[in-house]
Amino acid sequence: MKLSVYFLMLLLLLAYPLAAMSADDYIVGAEDVLKITVYNYPDLTTTERVSGEGIITLPLVGEIKVAGMTTDRVAKTIAEKLADGFIIDPNISVFVVEFRSKKTIVMGQVNKPGIYMLSGNTTFLELLSLAGGLAKDAGSKATIKRKASDGSKGEGVITIDLKKLIEEGDTSLDLPLMEGDNIYIAKAGVFYLTGEIKKPDAYKFEEGLTLIKAVTMAGGFTDKASPGRIRIIRKVDNKEKVVQNAKVDEPVLPDDIIIVPESFF
Repeated sequence: MKLSVYFLMLLLLLAYPLAAMSADDYIVGAEDVLKITVYNYPDLTTTERVSGEGIITLPLVGEIKVAGMTTDRVAKTIAEKLADGFIIDPNISVFVVEFRSKKTIVMGQVNKPGIYMLSGNTTFLELLSLAGGLAKDAGSKATIKRKASDGSKGEGVITIDLKKLIEEGDTSLDLPLMEGDNIYIAKAGVFYLTGEIKKPDAYKFEEGLTLIKAVTMAGGFTDKASPGRIRIIRKVDNKEKVVQNAKVDEPVLPDDIIIVPESFF
């Protein structure tokens, strides 16, 4: 991982407490504590804990179910109810005093896999930093298994392209995490280069890898190589297949064995 990426993650962690406390897009849940301010009406300003059923009780308007709303939506809902016969054009703010704990599990190729109790808005990159970053053998994809939002027993799967997020800086992939998310980062596949190649070895597989890119990773051909007679041994449906005279644009797959023969001349 590049130094700039570590620096970005550090900045995210330093900025996290302030951002989480003030974000209007935080999703309110059970056990959150909300400070609700009604400007110019100090008697109506109150601090309420969201019940297990996701409800708060306020002066004048009574019970409001707020779980699943953003803090901004909660403020607008309260304003609408107060405007209905109580206050003309009420000005409301909602501030999260205490965040509920969210349990998230991260497994696979991170340096500190385990269960993490998170507070407030926590994104994938922030959790990755808490988990010690990616392990050396991490692959290029992360999978998030997420419970269905409608309360059913179903589960959705979200895939994050780690190369785009971390190396290319596509922060649109830095998703906020939710209660019960299970995150798994698989081990990267490998392929093998042998024969007349400068650095014969096992190499980490990358999506979109071609034969010429693989050869470049291994330092290129030796002077004795016969580039036109490269063979690739690969498994297809648990059976061994040999690609003879592989072209330079031949896709490389995980577990491929690439053999560069010696030239006859």
